[in-house]
Amino acid sequence: MSDDVTALAGAETDADWDAALEDIAERRGYYDPLGADHLALFTDAGPELLVTFEEAATIRARPGQSPLGWTLCPDRDWSRLVLVARRQSWFRDPEVYRYFDRLADDGFFDEFDRVVVHGAGPCGYAAAAFSVAAPGATLVLTAPQATLTPALAGWDRRFAGSRRLDFTSRYGYAPDMTEAAARAFLIHDPAIAEDAMHAALFHLAGAEVIRARHHGARLADNLEASGALAKIVTTAMVGRLDRLALARALRARRDLQPYLRGLLDRLEAADRPALIAALCRNVVARKRAPRFRQALRRAEAALARTAAR
Repeated sequence: MSDDVTALAGAETDADWDAALEDIAERRGYYDPLGADHLALFTDAGPELLVTFEEAATIRARPGQSPLGWTLCPDRDWSRLVLVARRQSWFRDPEVYRYFDRLADDGFFDEFDRVVVHGAGPCGYAAAAFSVAAPGATLVLTAPQATLTPALAGWDRRFAGSRRLDFTSRYGYAPDMTEAAARAFLIHDPAIAEDAMHAALFHLAGAEVIRARHHGARLADNLEASGALAKIVTTAMVGRLDRLALARALRARRDLQPYLRGLLDRLEAADRPALIAALCRNVVARKRAPRFRQALRRAEAALARTAAR
């Protein structure tokens, strides 16, 4: 797979990119257009299956323009099913419903020893919603929405253009659709109020909610960049994912520069010199970090001025 996906990197147009996806998928499994707005890519490699829900714009913005479902843990001989939305649709499309109906009717997911399903944000919603077709799967969801139905989630004003979508018909209310999962883990930053409220709806349905603080809107990017997502999915694929394993994987943030810089920015904005000093001492003890060394000097000077009063 790693050799094949390099062909995607040079795609300049949507048509070129789509043709490269089709070529790779057809040689290793299948490429299945689901109407005008969605497609399914299946590559057959082993008895474990990783399912990811992704958006085309996000994929094309990634290095190499390759789906996360193909590049995550590339050394693992997993089969992979990637569902792609060409726009931010939450996968609310009868063509997608019919595709998962067919998979369920054909016993597709029963052919695998273990199934792990992942998605983030709107794709996390879809990962949860369609997981009902794969009973016994383990779900790894990053800040998903439970629904955008105004009667249930009128407080989430972030996606005004999508509120007209139908979240009440088949595969609609995501928390209910997770009931057939073996385990469902939802990772979110509680500082984002809307994500916390969606997480509470999943928690009521039995999902394990993991609070990953200080990531903000970069949570999904940080999990991937730090290697935490790869550890989480790998652990899930061997049936050992629990709250402790997740907490250990999330500690990878300690070495992720974007996370550390964001945390420093928030502490400086809040004028918390004692916490700034503690953070910077930890970072400069482990890394060559000029910005943190300078921030440490400023914080120590502020603390000295306070002590001298």
